[in-house]
Amino acid sequence: MRDAAKEPFFLYLAHLYVHLPIYVQERFARASQNGPYGAAVESIDWATDVLLHELDALGLSDNTIVIFTSDNGSLGRDGGSNLPLRGNKTTTWEGGLRVPAIVRWPGRITPGRVSNELVTSMDLFPTLAKLCDATMPVDRTIDGRDVSELWFDENATSPHDAFYYYSRKDLEAVRDHRYKLHFSKARQEIFELYDLVNDPSETTNIIDQHPNVVARLEELAELARISMGDARLKREGNDVRPIGRVENPKPLTVFDRDYPYYMAEYDLPDRG
Repeated sequence: MRDAAKEPFFLYLAHLYVHLPIYVQERFARASQNGPYGAAVESIDWATDVLLHELDALGLSDNTIVIFTSDNGSLGRDGGSNLPLRGNKTTTWEGGLRVPAIVRWPGRITPGRVSNELVTSMDLFPTLAKLCDATMPVDRTIDGRDVSELWFDENATSPHDAFYYYSRKDLEAVRDHRYKLHFSKARQEIFELYDLVNDPSETTNIIDQHPNVVARLEELAELARISMGDARLKREGNDVRPIGRVENPKPLTVFDRDYPYYMAEYDLPDRG
């Protein structure tokens, strides 16, 4: 950050703290009331404070967007919890995919404001591109949307009509702004509807009470199957997104025979 302070920069910091194996600073381990996992969360809080302090010291706070989010829910063990959400990482219940998202931009985004609109991490690409006056590619399907209006206008609404919950190539569920319809879990068929506004924990199946909602969500699901397929139903999509590839890729790190490596990962039994 100090080296790039005079030019626009992008910093992506992916913490390992709450991922197995959990290594934390001893001072946080001693103070934790939730074992290593609680200490890992405290370590992330500390690291975030360090970054924000550095932005202040460099005079960059008012001109820097800070986004704090996660890629998935916790495994639901070893101190981690997704409560009150149901399910864990690798599942398509809300506990597997719904995560916190905090955006900070002093002078532009109102502090403390909360939005319950439907957004996804896929929206970060088109949103940041718009704010940076970058040109988006037009030769492929972009699943994300520019949601910058949600950042600045408390009356703005989500540009998404639906969110699709895929597990590998199986469409397991679909939701709109309020309701979520499940089709399967681990290749086992289920047919359940939940009101995510009044029942975010997905405890009460109301599928018999809302046939019109079910029909509408099934129509949205069919759009996804036409586009991206549904392996469980042996459906091939006509617009399956290709995996990302980088021309002339280079590794982030290289092996140096003269460097004193050590295998710290194997010091803990819960290595991941």
